[in-house]
Amino acid sequence: MNSLLDPAILFFVFGIFAGLIRSNLEIPAQIARFLSLYLLMALGLKGGFALAHSGMNWDIARSLGLAVALALIVPTLSYLVLRKLVSGFDAAALAATYGSVSAVTFITATQYLEKHELSYGGHMSAAMALMESPAIVFAVLLANTLRQAAPASNESVQAGAVPAKTAPSGIGKIVHESLTDGAQLLLIGAMLVGILSGDTGKAAMQPFSGDLFKGMLAFFLLDMGLKTARSLPELRDKSPLLLAWAVLAPVCHAALALGLAWLLQIPAGDGGLLMVLAASASYIAVPAVLRYAVPEASPSLYFSLSLGLTFPINILFGIPFYLQTAQSVLGGAH
Repeated sequence: MNSLLDPAILFFVFGIFAGLIRSNLEIPAQIARFLSLYLLMALGLKGGFALAHSGMNWDIARSLGLAVALALIVPTLSYLVLRKLVSGFDAAALAATYGSVSAVTFITATQYLEKHELSYGGHMSAAMALMESPAIVFAVLLANTLRQAAPASNESVQAGAVPAKTAPSGIGKIVHESLTDGAQLLLIGAMLVGILSGDTGKAAMQPFSGDLFKGMLAFFLLDMGLKTARSLPELRDKSPLLLAWAVLAPVCHAALALGLAWLLQIPAGDGGLLMVLAASASYIAVPAVLRYAVPEASPSLYFSLSLGLTFPINILFGIPFYLQTAQSVLGGAH
């Protein structure tokens, strides 16, 4: 309950309420875009300042290595399960969505740690950046394989979808777009600025990346609450098995991250954030790429499940559960 009474979380709940009663409250798209870029820039700066202070060591290398491993394992496991429930293209799209990460979920988790005075490494911002793209590449490779295996099948040309022969197949282009995406590039660039400027830069940017951060996050979560409420009606016609998967799979992914973090003796704060990242799903970057990279998949499926179900559950209940579990299990790992 203490976690739910955080102002930023309350604004998220208020946004859901406003959306459900069909209020005309709306955050202009350009403002929402600015808030997203601000949060990524501030997060990158914070991570860079922390890295400049701590430097690179074996603990950081272990955490980053585990982040990359999770970015490959989670979409693979997701696809193997989902292939039994939906078409190959939908399974690939969902695997990419849940194999990638949510920056806002991660940022909210860091705020939870800071509020409870729990330490975590600044390099975890880099871990988040590393975990975003592998799942997208994985989905594109799967989609290309499906097209080559059955180019004329009903599965590859669904109603309303782009025919398989016109679907994009250039993996190099997809990788380039994933790695040079403006938001991710800003995160990495801000991190480099933080590393290069160090403590002097931290003091200079404190009013921007520190004092304003909580208010900006609350404003952005208000917008996310509105979007969540408006995506809920799309869940009505979804299979109960898929709804159950969208709830239970993130918990399983977090448990996998916890087990690997325990084996590698990852510190509790870093392990908790890896759990949050593994349990999160992308509702902005991945859907935007998948619309063009895997047009045979249904956008309403992967978007509504990630934004309408997984995202609010993680924000309201998942974050405190994962982080508290990590503190209990990994508290003595470092």
